[in-house]
Amino acid sequence: MFQIADLVISLSGRDQNRVFMVAEVLNSDYVLIADGMLRKLEKPKKKKIKHLEKSQFVLNERLLQKISEGKKITNAELRKSLRALMDLESEE
Repeated sequence: MFQIADLVISLSGRDQNRVFMVAEVLNSDYVLIADGMLRKLEKPKKKKIKHLEKSQFVLNERLLQKISEGKKITNAELRKSLRALMDLESEE
């Protein structure tokens, strides 16, 4: 269902309505998510898939390319990308 670099919205918990990136798929029930701010890439949050909803947005091309090449992205890059998406969403 979810893949690495998918953007998801948390449906429950303290982080409800926040946008995260899927950092790792653990199994059919759990993924690790990060946003570069509250949840850093070094210490992502384990979250049940049923508590997440796939976002209509995608990461910018440069970050997707880095991830597909197996390169590390930084928390700052992730924050910047997510912030830009949130600005787009608030304009709609």
